[in-house]
Amino acid sequence: MEEPGTGNREPRSAPEGEIAEILISAEAIQARVRELAAAISRDYAGKDPLLVGILRGAAFFLADLARALTIPAAIDFMAISSYGAGSTTSGVVRIIKDLEESITNRHVIIVEDIVDTGLTLGYLLSLLRRREPASLEVCALLDKVPRRIEHHRIAYCGFQIPDKFVVGYGLDYHQRHRTLPYVAVVRLSA
Repeated sequence: MEEPGTGNREPRSAPEGEIAEILISAEAIQARVRELAAAISRDYAGKDPLLVGILRGAAFFLADLARALTIPAAIDFMAISSYGAGSTTSGVVRIIKDLEESITNRHVIIVEDIVDTGLTLGYLLSLLRRREPASLEVCALLDKVPRRIEHHRIAYCGFQIPDKFVVGYGLDYHQRHRTLPYVAVVRLSA
């Protein structure tokens, strides 16, 4: 994070030993977010899309993406959970917070931090399609293709990543590491 007025960059770091490697740098993320925003701005010109951020992980990505758009867009949030206290999905999806806005006849873009197995995304797409949006697309920062069980179209994809547990830029492990400006592989405790 750059200190005001100094021009020096000092990346925030995780406690020693918890981060195995930086997978995607802060600079690469910001460049890709600008590219995704340009594509969305072009594709949705004149349509006033609704960006649906999936909490909590997508909050950082959604904020940067929305600021980089050159078109008007509304924002709403959903919170869903398919994870328990561990690092693998439980397979049971719970809606913790639903949308506040109606999506009927709206152009909706789901903004996700990561698509892993695709099961949660499939549930979410099915739920939102029943609400009859004009269109429904997915924008995901990370796509972990090797773990995919259900395949869904990701119209706007930031990066494909290997089957490693990642943190940073909104992603966490036990509520830690969300604020890292990069995406890193974390060492999981036994």
